[in-house]
Amino acid sequence: MRPNNLHTRGSFRRIHKGNLQKKSLWIVITLVLGLGSIRSRAFADLPEAKSDKPNLAAGRQAIKAQDFKAAVKSLTKAVQENPQDADAQTMLGYSYRKLGTFDKSLEHYQMALKIDGHHRSAQEYLGELYLDMKQSANAEKQLKALKKACPLFGKCAEYHDLKEAIDLYKSNNFRAPA
Repeated sequence: MRPNNLHTRGSFRRIHKGNLQKKSLWIVITLVLGLGSIRSRAFADLPEAKSDKPNLAAGRQAIKAQDFKAAVKSLTKAVQENPQDADAQTMLGYSYRKLGTFDKSLEHYQMALKIDGHHRSAQEYLGELYLDMKQSANAEKQLKALKKACPLFGKCAEYHDLKEAIDLYKSNNFRAPA
């Protein structure tokens, strides 16, 4: 019985090793695909606007050039053409925030999140808007929402960038007077 038992153990080890290799391969493939699908935070890294959306493309280019007045003009048209475009709403909110028009910025970030409750760029930029408005408690709420929205439990650029902004805000506002 011993030879058969040894043969069975050897077969089991080979089969078990093969299954482990297959499982490991699937884990690696899943991680690679998951990481590859994580969206970059910068608008410059968003998928290029299709040629049938010239106002969105013009708005994106204006943001890259830091011409926020031109961005507002183009993105306002893009939002009028497609009010359900969360990216356009977010970029318009971003442009208004950069111009210091916080009420309009808030309106468009909230609209983007109404369209897509997990829009990470809108969540990050809304948190940054709250910091600009000196509402750090609301920024912290956005950070918590981002942690849930990010794959791998807060491991995304948007979460990291908002956390960094909050930490900087706190260090600048809690510094002892000289």
